[in-house]
Amino acid sequence: MLTTKKIYKGGEYLVAEVARDDVFTPEDFSEEQMQLAETTEQFVAGEVLPNVEKLENHDFALMVRLLRRAGELGLLMIDAPEEYGGLELSKATSMLAAEKISPYGGFAVAFSAHTGIGTLPLVFYGTKAQKEKYLGKLITGEWIAAYCLTEPNSGSDALGAKATAALSPDGKYYLLNGTKQFITNGSFADLYTVFAKIDGKHFTAFLVERTFEGVAPGAEEKKMGIKGSSTTPLILEDAKVPVENVLGEIGKGHKIAFNALNVGRLKLGANVTGAAKGAFAEGVKYANLRKQFGVPIGTFGAIKEKIADMAAALFASESLVYRLAGMIDDRLATIDKGTPDYYEAYQQGIEEYAIECAIAKVFCSDVLARVVDEVVQIHGGYGFIQEYPAERCYRDERINRIFEGTNEINRILVPGILLKRALKGEIPLQREAMKAIEAMMTPSFDEADGSVPFAAEKALLSNLKSAFLVVAGAAARKYMDRIKDEQEILLALADAAINIFAVESTVLRAEKILGGASEGRKSALAAAVKVFAFHAAEEVSKAAKKAAFYAEEGDNLTMLLGGIRRFTKYDASGLLQAKRTLAEIALEAERYIF
Repeated sequence: MLTTKKIYKGGEYLVAEVARDDVFTPEDFSEEQMQLAETTEQFVAGEVLPNVEKLENHDFALMVRLLRRAGELGLLMIDAPEEYGGLELSKATSMLAAEKISPYGGFAVAFSAHTGIGTLPLVFYGTKAQKEKYLGKLITGEWIAAYCLTEPNSGSDALGAKATAALSPDGKYYLLNGTKQFITNGSFADLYTVFAKIDGKHFTAFLVERTFEGVAPGAEEKKMGIKGSSTTPLILEDAKVPVENVLGEIGKGHKIAFNALNVGRLKLGANVTGAAKGAFAEGVKYANLRKQFGVPIGTFGAIKEKIADMAAALFASESLVYRLAGMIDDRLATIDKGTPDYYEAYQQGIEEYAIECAIAKVFCSDVLARVVDEVVQIHGGYGFIQEYPAERCYRDERINRIFEGTNEINRILVPGILLKRALKGEIPLQREAMKAIEAMMTPSFDEADGSVPFAAEKALLSNLKSAFLVVAGAAARKYMDRIKDEQEILLALADAAINIFAVESTVLRAEKILGGASEGRKSALAAAVKVFAFHAAEEVSKAAKKAAFYAEEGDNLTMLLGGIRRFTKYDASGLLQAKRTLAEIALEAERYIF
């Protein structure tokens, strides 16, 4: 019998009950997708990792050769349209490649900048002539791409850029002036997507070739991590850019800048998930190898708990990324390729999930941060020594919470976009908040059916959504239009919303795959869900209580706090055994186990 997945709106997960069969999981990958994953893994293991030392010491000629080799393998053309020689594969496939490219941060950053924000603006907004001229070179690796948005005094405030563009007297060129900062692939890129303001006011994107007069990369930055990647300024001094190299519409550069970042955030989520898996494997291998008091340190409860917490967080991170990729793929599949302005509709399809893309960026990069920190801790003093991969993983991780929009900016985006859509009537937030308030006032004493898999976690999930809704409603009532400027409360609401999406992704995936799992895998799934659900409930409780104190006082505050306590209550009986089970399976496998 043919079934059709429900296509959910962005942010709708907070007010809807999502069915397990409506989510995409890694277990849904086809044989062809797994073959691409294997090809990528073999390339990284055989050609990238043996050259880490050279790349760390800025052998950029080698980096370019490796990027071109990735092009030969088809890894640079996954997102490009077939009519220009690309593969035009699904977002889930693109995320799988991003995950598998991740073991060495320096190469992963160069690869992602090229295939993502470096190439996608041309795919989405380029004219036919621009694509014919440049796209074939980019998807084969003949040319390398870079993206130039940030400036020395404009980072998160991208529209505050000072770079200017003025039409030349003969009308044939725009003369660009300014400095772009922190440009990945800066020293060796052949094509830069540069943002500047025409006449100082019309924010516009330009396709700028390295060889154009007045274009010069600056000195290489001396970075804490991702040392194998190139990061330079780009200096523009009356850079002569042909008028036909304007990308998209004049004055509409913000659309290109922000829409490219949505995919970039999702791809970063996949990439850091892969990096976290690699770091996790280093940690559990070392826990088996290192002995203290005559036994491997992996036998100690303190180490087992770290391993269990990491494994559960990784399961959540992976579940979240591929669920979101599947959501976007399902939405894009509804767009007829013969539709006029296909790529405009395509971009709107991706922008629909701007909330979830921001969530993926924040949640997955935070998981990587926790994992690498614990892996260094497991290594002890040796985690501080460059001879061990843990040290490089730790340094390389830190940038992921900064680029593609800082985690703070992305967290603010989550409730900000949600509240805007609620005001437009796109999401029934107010109606559902009223229901949640009613539920808070009339508590139910129904208990979850213990014979139903994950019944307790699904009940928790419903309650966590209610907790979010009541505090969001309280905040909206207090601050009204001013809430967009109340960053502290927006950050608290975001933390709740992010953890709800993560725990829902975890539970739905586990529920979906449980039936076909072996007994051992069922045990691991149950343990991972319990461990992560406990963590998520605590995080939502903390965030919701913080938001409550920001939004209410007196009797209203007391009532709200009581509701939060009830809505975030979770019976985690058996948590200790769940953690030990998860840790022991991981220690035996010496890798991520799902």
